[in-house]
Amino acid sequence: MAMVRQVHNISFPISEPGALAQDEAYFLLKEDGRELRLRFHDYDAIYDRPGLYEQLFYQRLRCASPRKARDLLAKVLQENRIELSELRVLDLGAGNGMVGELLDAARVIGVDISESARQACERDRPDAYDAYYVTDMSRLQEPLAGEMKSWQLDLLTCIAALGFGDIPVRAFANAFNLIRNDGWVVFNIKETFLQEGDRTGFSMLVKHLLVSDTLEVHHLERYRHRISIDGRALFYYVLVGRKHADIPAGVMSSLGHD
Repeated sequence: MAMVRQVHNISFPISEPGALAQDEAYFLLKEDGRELRLRFHDYDAIYDRPGLYEQLFYQRLRCASPRKARDLLAKVLQENRIELSELRVLDLGAGNGMVGELLDAARVIGVDISESARQACERDRPDAYDAYYVTDMSRLQEPLAGEMKSWQLDLLTCIAALGFGDIPVRAFANAFNLIRNDGWVVFNIKETFLQEGDRTGFSMLVKHLLVSDTLEVHHLERYRHRISIDGRALFYYVLVGRKHADIPAGVMSSLGHD
């Protein structure tokens, strides 16, 4: 049975084009006779309201990233004669399961720092994951690290969750290192993170992956992630690659923890 989603009364503020940075954008939500101002990154408040995440990002702002990443991953795997249905996936920044439900894999494991995200996933997409961990991956320790390794993971997905402090550099690296060597990785990033002048930790990590033997890039493509509240196209890169080695601790130390 298709899930009936609540329709929320949302609107966007009047602003000059480009006046707000992507991580500063907010919207107005009218409910119970009052108007709330919520930032796009106020995930817990958004997840607590059934259907609000989908209405905001996928209906109003036309986010294309989950399906774009899934389709390119499928293309690369097909070219390498690998069946997605035989892989065991770690979906980092799983949220309420938008990516997980698209993956027809042998096992799909979700992980997010937000308990509200897990609860929203159980409410909206209870069949998306075989297991869902709520933890800070930047501080991954035993026994949880061992339990996650026991899934024998060979594909990391991380979609629309990187680069604004939502997932720290070390969290991504710890998740990357859970994937077996010769496993696969797919993630997307805002296009500015590949610019030469960007010296943030995550940008430097991605550049390291692109030029080192850690990751073999099979596909890198610029595409429209979504539109902004003033209608501008926001472009991201999606990368599909094959992991050949863990990210060394020394590399992480040199990049800092942002």
